[in-house]
Amino acid sequence: MFSKMKNIDTAFRHVRGFTMLVIAGCIVISCFALYKSFSLVSQMQGKVYILANGKALEAYASDRKDNIPVEARDHIKTFHKLFFTLDPDDQVIKTNVTKALYLADDSAKRIYDDLKENGYYAGIISGNISQTIQVDSVTIDINTYPYQFRCYAIQNITRTTSIAYRNLITEGNLRNVSRSDNNPHGFLIERWNTIENRDLSTENRK
Repeated sequence: MFSKMKNIDTAFRHVRGFTMLVIAGCIVISCFALYKSFSLVSQMQGKVYILANGKALEAYASDRKDNIPVEARDHIKTFHKLFFTLDPDDQVIKTNVTKALYLADDSAKRIYDDLKENGYYAGIISGNISQTIQVDSVTIDINTYPYQFRCYAIQNITRTTSIAYRNLITEGNLRNVSRSDNNPHGFLIERWNTIENRDLSTENRK
């Protein structure tokens, strides 16, 4: 009788020990699962997925200071391409220049007004001239604010009988502004001026 009770007590202790071990294991697994879940959520908060052409592309969130050189160069290139890409069509000129003027202050507006007053755009339309620009490089000093930049580019001026190539160097400052649909990079070009704009070569069209 006593031996039987002793066996039952031993079996009960074994079952209790095994049960406690299982419970402890479940707690450890649950804590690990919660930890991994929170870690995964934190990682996912730093990612953005963009749908483009039916494909999900992953983008990463980062501080603005990490992207200043890249965004600033693209802002400057976009401004120059809009301002200097012209066709013999008054509506095209107005559309491109209007978009460009959202990216710069009144220094660009003054240059536009001067060119318009001097008949530059009228000459493009009447002469059936097309103008494009190829930005070679943009240098930016991000150690000082507002950021100073210099843009090096080549203008291609296509006339009825010839194509002229001109060297273009401009400079100015960049300051931070609010982002918008018209200014997605959140920069504004200030004190923009042309340092050099000289002929490089001219070739006849066949």
